[in-house]
Amino acid sequence: MQPPKKIRLDKASKKLILHYGDAEFELSAEYLRVHSPSAEVRGHGIGEGTLVSGKMHVGIDRVASAGRYALQIFFDDGHDSGIYTWSYLRELCDTREEKWRAYLERLQREGRGRDPDESAVKFIG
Repeated sequence: MQPPKKIRLDKASKKLILHYGDAEFELSAEYLRVHSPSAEVRGHGIGEGTLVSGKMHVGIDRVASAGRYALQIFFDDGHDSGIYTWSYLRELCDTREEKWRAYLERLQREGRGRDPDESAVKFIG
């Protein structure tokens, strides 16, 4: 898989913009963070991995190349262990709608949310 022709980090909108020969994609920091290819998120075996929640406000501090095959993303919550290969980045672009929908459904199923200030605890008064 070829790398994007151009990669731009827009810190203000918290998006990574990837320009390919056939298309341009904008991926939010939140989307990239919750789909990190790190063992912390994906898990070490077969399964759904760890559900990352509360990342609505996460941003990207910087990106760096990881050899000639990948991109390392440094998030402002301290997460930086995911190495996004060129093929995985393109997969995230091409399947963004379905991956995002599945993520939101899983959050709902597990009673979790995108907002870190949201509480899953219900207070009865």
